[in-house]
Amino acid sequence: MRPVADMHCDTISALLSLKRSGTDASGTKAAADLRHNRLHIDLEKLKKGGYLLQNFALFVSLADCEDPFRECAALADLYYEELERNQDLIRPVLTWTDLEKNRAEGKLSAMLTVEEGAVCKGSTGKLRHLYRLGVRMLTLTWNYPNELGWPNVKMPPEGSEKAPDFTVPDREHGLTETGFAFLSEMERLGMIVDVSHLSDAGFWDVARAAEKPFVASHSNARAVCPHVRNLNDGMIRALAEKGGVTGLNFCPSFLEAERAGSEARGSLAAIAAHARHIVDAGGEDCLGLGSDFDGIPTNEALPDASFLPALADALTEAGFTGRQIDKIFSENVLRVYREVLKR
Repeated sequence: MRPVADMHCDTISALLSLKRSGTDASGTKAAADLRHNRLHIDLEKLKKGGYLLQNFALFVSLADCEDPFRECAALADLYYEELERNQDLIRPVLTWTDLEKNRAEGKLSAMLTVEEGAVCKGSTGKLRHLYRLGVRMLTLTWNYPNELGWPNVKMPPEGSEKAPDFTVPDREHGLTETGFAFLSEMERLGMIVDVSHLSDAGFWDVARAAEKPFVASHSNARAVCPHVRNLNDGMIRALAEKGGVTGLNFCPSFLEAERAGSEARGSLAAIAAHARHIVDAGGEDCLGLGSDFDGIPTNEALPDASFLPALADALTEAGFTGRQIDKIFSENVLRVYREVLKR
């Protein structure tokens, strides 16, 4: 099996939700531990899928908590509890040397990330606190404006039954002055800048100002599926020119445009189509994996992390070489980490 490096999942948030409620989405009492559960990701599934490294996001929805920094801390506490309980299988990554050591010892690697820059409340001091806590990647925005910039979605008014509008990209609102300060401080610290969810204008601000490679941890190709969470061809090329990587997102609605009366269910062919377009637009060094597992509806073709070998087979059938698949599955992401993380 090819080693897998996945830049994004929401498993820690899903586990905390299970612990708080005691039941899963169906109302059934469910296991809430990282070693074995009914989610997209657990350690048993990662081992079966051939994983080398999994990024675990501390995802905070501003609409669902009063204090985002406190919520982030609660998620981090759960993350470290699970790593300590399962240290026979998985170890944290704080530096590039940690990843090399874990690999040599046959351990899975876990990298801590944050999805929602608002947890810092605009304070670079809180950003540095997150770094000391072990966070090595920060998604600047989620689906709400924050102190750093704007997302690529128009949210309905509070209390409205309307769905978020993901059809029109925001080309007007980019990074704030604080957002630029965060970008500079993250690069100084050795923390990876993540532009998934960020507005089009914000993406271009990062592309112009960044001095190190940055990522779109879980975004596909807008030319294949016209969803604003995906990147257009100009963005893909700009990301590639900076040495960055975008991660294939397995969310069905980011892979295939939904037709009236039917929901996208996901397919290996759709993922391969995005992979082909991104490689054609930006080259074979700018594509990785960013599953978004446990933050998305189940993709019928890749129902959980143990099915990743099926994706390798699909990419082979789509005409990708073994070398290209190795790059997509782990090598491109690892190159960025080697360049940005401290030794």
